[in-house]
Amino acid sequence: MIIETILGNKFDPATDGFNPASLDGLHEEKVLLPSADLVKRIQRVTTDHGKVLGIRLAGDSVADLRDGDVLFLDGHNAIVIAVESTDVLVIAPRSIKEMGVVAHNLGNRHMQAQFFDAASEYGAQVMVLAYDHTVEDYLQHVGVPYSRQERVMPVPFRHAEHTH
Repeated sequence: MIIETILGNKFDPATDGFNPASLDGLHEEKVLLPSADLVKRIQRVTTDHGKVLGIRLAGDSVADLRDGDVLFLDGHNAIVIAVESTDVLVIAPRSIKEMGVVAHNLGNRHMQAQFFDAASEYGAQVMVLAYDHTVEDYLQHVGVPYSRQERVMPVPFRHAEHTH
């Protein structure tokens, strides 16, 4: 079976034309993917029940895969994306100056970060990036509060392209 479109997202009721309640009572198979694979347009995957699928998403206009994306639905069964947790550093600077210094230094390393506000699941304004031991050493050295956590990230980390 080749999947060419995402039907909707079970966690996002705002998905056009898709009602997450349509999954109620269905047998749900999961495709477990690492965060890095969410950006791939063409890939072969296997469900937790051993079913092999091809994913072939059209063009650059298609958004990245997300946790909860519904790939297949037939009234009895559903196949849904489940994202593996990612080893991350959750950085919680105490001031705007501390945040600026940390963000500047991490930007010089071309580290991609995601930012969350106090209304997020983190409960604070934080910067989150993929775990890197040199960044952890830096944070310890400068005394910026952080924690290392396993999280399912809403957006995959991408390699930061740059030129000088």
